[in-house]
Amino acid sequence: MNSNKIKITLLLLFVFAFSAITYAVELKSEGRDSAYVETIKVRSQKIVDKLGIKNPGTATNVRNILANRYFELNDIYEARDQANKEIDNIKILFSAEQKKAEKEKILQKTDSEIFRSHFAFISALMQHVDNQQIDKVKDEMTYGVLMVTYTATLEMIPSLKEDEKKQIYAWLWEARELAMNAESSNKKHGVFGKYKGRINNYLSARGYNLTEERKAWEQRIKAKEAKKGKK
Repeated sequence: MNSNKIKITLLLLFVFAFSAITYAVELKSEGRDSAYVETIKVRSQKIVDKLGIKNPGTATNVRNILANRYFELNDIYEARDQANKEIDNIKILFSAEQKKAEKEKILQKTDSEIFRSHFAFISALMQHVDNQQIDKVKDEMTYGVLMVTYTATLEMIPSLKEDEKKQIYAWLWEARELAMNAESSNKKHGVFGKYKGRINNYLSARGYNLTEERKAWEQRIKAKEAKKGKK
């Protein structure tokens, strides 16, 4: 083996060894209230416990990635609220129109930071878990509303066509991506609520009578429960 081949082989071995190293993800808890940090750690650990991660180091890294994401979202929204408060407190320098324009800038800045944070979070998870586990993280962060809503819609309207099912799922998937960034449980559900409204409008436009479909679905559920009660 000539010297060039030896060098290339050593370089490849070095790259492989370097890429195989798993770096510990630090919990960014410095300067935060200890009770708040503990609450977020517990919340994040509950999600990690459902991922089936066997390596303790990997599990801790994923827990810290999740916790850091919650910390970051909290920081972004607190900065937004503080900036809006400062604008509201300005009574002389700004007109109502100027305040509105300044708040729009704050909103745009917040949206930009959330967008960056969202993809950085997913990228960080990809270093430690697979796509199926990432989907599980997303579901857990949004209370499983995607599949609950999707399954209920399919049960309510058994006659849905394949293209309609795909469209409904695509909208709920989009809702989940946005709900992951929401600042509270109510706002997460609010995101899904908007998309549920869009889905209902879509189905109505496709000729489905949602009132009748819901009544028929409720009757099927009652009949099923009654049948179970007789056993």
